[in-house]
Amino acid sequence: MSTTNDETMTAVLNRLRRAQGQLAGVITMIEAGRDCKDVVTQLAAVSRALDRAGFKIIASGMRECLAAGDDDRPPLSEAELEKLFLSLA
Repeated sequence: MSTTNDETMTAVLNRLRRAQGQLAGVITMIEAGRDCKDVVTQLAAVSRALDRAGFKIIASGMRECLAAGDDDRPPLSEAELEKLFLSLA
């Protein structure tokens, strides 16, 4: 893995850890009977954080996905890559 890819994955992991903490906060809010608006606002923040992490993974991997496959895996086709990207939309 290249240094740039290592840095990207570190950033993705940090985003996912933040989202994990936010999700734990949402659970606590629901258990405490917090206002629906507050819960939904925080849940939306978790969703956006997960989306950003997913888009970052896809954006950083597009070049690699279209290049020769890793190990014995063939490279992703343009249609497969589009389907993967749209799964986050």
